[in-house]
Amino acid sequence: MTRLPAAFWFLAPALGLIAIFFALPILAALLLSFSDFDIYAIGDPTALRWIGLDNYRQLLDHPLFWTALGNTFYFVLLGGPLSVALSLGAALLVNARLTRFKTLFRTIFFLPVVSTLVAVAVVWRALYHPEAGLLNPLLGLFGVNPIDWLGDPQWAMPAIILMAAWKNFGFNMIIFIAGLQAIPDRLYEAARLDGAGDWAQFRFVTLPMLAPTFLFVALMTMIGYLQLFAEPYVMTQGGPANATLSVVMLMYQEGFRWWNMGFAAALAFVLFAIILAGTLVQLRLQRRAM
Repeated sequence: MTRLPAAFWFLAPALGLIAIFFALPILAALLLSFSDFDIYAIGDPTALRWIGLDNYRQLLDHPLFWTALGNTFYFVLLGGPLSVALSLGAALLVNARLTRFKTLFRTIFFLPVVSTLVAVAVVWRALYHPEAGLLNPLLGLFGVNPIDWLGDPQWAMPAIILMAAWKNFGFNMIIFIAGLQAIPDRLYEAARLDGAGDWAQFRFVTLPMLAPTFLFVALMTMIGYLQLFAEPYVMTQGGPANATLSVVMLMYQEGFRWWNMGFAAALAFVLFAIILAGTLVQLRLQRRAM
């Protein structure tokens, strides 16, 4: 009889918890996506019907799905690069040799990450208020007319993107700092001996050496931003005119407001497929670049 290695018994409790609280719920959600599970099925399980791929077909014909998908991609494609750029800029600033009080700056920049998202969203909603907020008077000093940030469909999503970038850039900043500190100093010394200036050192030394860090940060940012929910839920409730409705928010509405659990489960797996496809594309591009 083959004896199991000791490592298995140490891992068994964690694997069991993962199976119970992660794998089984995913399997249950997958099964729900092939059913018409709703509030009536909760009271009477015999009312549950298996409908195959009907939920996925209805999803493609659902007008709000395409609106939510477009809003989500808008948030990712605009907010993702902005967040990464802010993170890299802050990391370069904090990591600079001439910068004093590095620990203090890191703490200040990281504070938004550890702050409660709901509290941050409430504060930013107050800042965005068209009459009582602080942002419009500040912009008025530069001759900018007052903007209804969260009430205008044209400005609502950019307002949420700005808040999300401020909230999340500190986490990526810490990762970029770790990547910057892993770059050998001799590379910069060799570049300076060859006459390279600051921009040339950044372009030909820093950026290539940060490629693995960029990949990780880009993947984590994309995955997190595709799951946009709390920001529009607290600040706009998906409005105005569904301008900030995200895929996850639509999933929440269908599942917990209208109790179309089967349809909501189908939405979840479509989002999973999108995240998986985006991850594979980024990994493929990284391999070609290397």
